[in-house]
This record gives sequence, C-alpha cells and structure tokens, in this order.
Amino acid sequence: MCKGLSALPATCLERAKEMKGKCFSVLKLYVKALPQLVMFDMTCQYSVDCFRASPEEKRLQELEKLLTNKHGLLVFRAFLCKEFSEENIDFWMACEDFKNMKENSKLTFKAKKIYEEYVAIKAPKEINLDSQTREAVTSNVTNPTLSCFETAQKRIFNLMEKDSFPRFLKSELCLDILR
Repeated sequence: MCKGLSALPATCLERAKEMKGKCFSVLKLYVKALPQLVMFDMTCQYSVDCFRASPEEKRLQELEKLLTNKHGLLVFRAFLCKEFSEENIDFWMACEDFKNMKENSKLTFKAKKIYEEYVAIKAPKEINLDSQTREAVTSNVTNPTLSCFETAQKRIFNLMEKDSFPRFLKSELCLDILR
C-alpha cells in the first residue's frame, strides 16, 4: 500500500472499499439494462411534448422521465457514483420513499434517519444545501409531515438537473447507450 493511503484512518479505507463495491454492482446492472435504456431514450427523444418545450423544459422532462425509469435511474446513479456525488440521487430517492409512506407511526423515525444521513452537518452522505434550506428542514424534522423534505428535495433535483444531468448526457456512459 502506498504511504498516502496507509496514513488514512481505517474507517476511510473501509468506506472507499464499500463505495467501490456499490459502484461496481450498479455498473453491472447498467450493462444488463442497455436494451431498455435505448427504448427509454427513443420514447423521450420523440415524444411530442419534448418538441414543444424550451431547452430547459426538455432537460427537466428528460430528467423526470429518467428518474421514473428503473433502468435509467440505475445508469444515472452509476454515473453519479463515478463522480462521487451519488448522495444526491440517494437523497432524492429517500425523499420519494418518504413522501409515499403509508404508516404515520414510522414517520418520525424515517424523517430523523434521512436527516441524520443526508442533511445534518457532517452527515455520512451530506448533501449540498444552502443554510436557509438546511435550517428549514431541521425545524421540519422535529414535527415531520410527508412534505418536510420537499424544499431540500427540489434543491437537490435542481442541482442534478443543472449540473449532473447535462454532464451525464455528454458522458461516455450515456453516449455508449445511444450508439
């Protein structure tokens, strides 16, 4: 092992190995999903709504469609994993699950879990939020409702839409699918 890595705490090395394993398993799923992704691209590319929309609306519609397609979601997550920003999609997915919860008895537990994993300062998968949004979520979690993460989820979606998704569309991963 090189000197640089041996100087890191064991927890950092374990986390890096864990992330590498997750990325590898997601990439294996991506290879299996190629045929479905080509069909996804064709339906998005040729939908009537896409032709009428502005470039920003097209990108928004494409990202929304990508996130509702299980194979598209896997490939986008694999891309974010390669870019070390998979916490964004993980948080977005956790919020989607949270909004669709049926049992109110577990609402507080699930809200605190999401908060501690993604929103809290120095959280294991801390997402990039402005202080105002972080404070709003912090106060919402004390008495959670199904919409307590809504603002933060929108911010992360906008971040992915404006930053990660355009890079994804230009990435080798995406271009390979389109070929």
